[in-house]
Amino acid sequence: MTQTPPRTRGLHELYAEDPEAADRLLWDREVDPVTRRGFLKRSSLLAMAAAVGGSIPFAHQMPGGLIPAALAQSEEPFRLTGKEGLTVLNDRPINAETPPHLLDDDVTPGRVMFVRNNGIPPAVEAIDVEAWQLEVAGESCVNPQSFSIAELKQTFEHHTYQLQVECGGNGRSEYVPSASGNQWTTGAVACPRFTGARLRDVLEACGIADDAVYIGYYGADSHVSGDPERDPISRGVPMAKALEDESLIAWAMNGEDIPYLNGHPLRLVCGGWPGSVSGKWLNRIVIRNQKHDGTKMGAPSYSVPKHPVAPGTEVPLEDFETIQSMPVKSLVTFPKSGVTHSLDEPLTVRGHAWAGDLAVEAVHVSIDFGATWQPAELKAAPNRLAWQRWTSAVEFPEPGYYEVWARATDSQGRAQPMVVPGWNPKGYLNNACHRIAVQVA
Repeated sequence: MTQTPPRTRGLHELYAEDPEAADRLLWDREVDPVTRRGFLKRSSLLAMAAAVGGSIPFAHQMPGGLIPAALAQSEEPFRLTGKEGLTVLNDRPINAETPPHLLDDDVTPGRVMFVRNNGIPPAVEAIDVEAWQLEVAGESCVNPQSFSIAELKQTFEHHTYQLQVECGGNGRSEYVPSASGNQWTTGAVACPRFTGARLRDVLEACGIADDAVYIGYYGADSHVSGDPERDPISRGVPMAKALEDESLIAWAMNGEDIPYLNGHPLRLVCGGWPGSVSGKWLNRIVIRNQKHDGTKMGAPSYSVPKHPVAPGTEVPLEDFETIQSMPVKSLVTFPKSGVTHSLDEPLTVRGHAWAGDLAVEAVHVSIDFGATWQPAELKAAPNRLAWQRWTSAVEFPEPGYYEVWARATDSQGRAQPMVVPGWNPKGYLNNACHRIAVQVA
């Protein structure tokens, strides 16, 4: 009789299954039953300190069930041509996220913009920019028309906006129990500068009927099954969002052609909402007299429960609502997590913050696991729906292991939660505070 060798489980899997059980198993750690913070056993603290490589001065404030940021990092397993440095989560369809430290630029370079595909992109050699056509039609389109890209450029005024685009599932990997889908951590977000025609101008040129309530898009990507009768995705937005100044039919990004994996030669950009409404390889727009009913418009895709539910709950489809504006969020982009810093000098920390359709009112940072916060300097956005740069300098009281946390507050007073927000079946809208590890010596 042969004996099956025991299966090795990684740290992330253990914490995903039961974070408090993982604390006990890995560190023999018990937290204060009232505050849910700290270490009740000195031996547990010493074990974690050894693992992170130094003492933890604010260990008494550390929430239970929390993986130290120093141990939460993972090496990139694959490389993607033209997107070097990104972490590939899936190769069919291609999905890849950006490590936070590569998002430090004010304007996201195309080479580091995340990739979220639902289907298979059209072959590069099949993309003929001169022959590309955008059809505008639908039951609420008064005068259906088609435009070449050259005609779009000649007919309509050009507009350039820096627009924040984030996958609705960014942060999905932190939900417990786990949710299906690409296990994004923090890097499915970008804020490039797009150039194109206003969606509103093109729609109005084709005539918007009085009964119009929604637009939908279609792209030239194909379904992963290879079935030409199936769309990989066809989503859209209500007319109010479609008619905003910043909603674009874009042919350029950062003054150049849009990167192939991000929708070249033409894409829709509706900033501040889930990236899934900003269709790539755009070749058709429909003006609808009802909510668009294309692929992935129905629950549970890009939808969350109308009311809070317990983790693991089976939610009836009629109890979902479609995601619109994304929640307030922030990211630490400098320094890279795991840096060693001298006790004698303040540490400059910076990043970005955004809030869907809203603006960011304030950003605060903490070095004691959220027990206290200090304000960061916050710059205004270059335009509506762009992220905002924040900067702070933090000082450490003694050598040891620290985590720098960032928390943004939007213009309606809503702040990021310190821990993962209410669970939902598809793992959308996680806007918990981002954190990095710092060793102070």
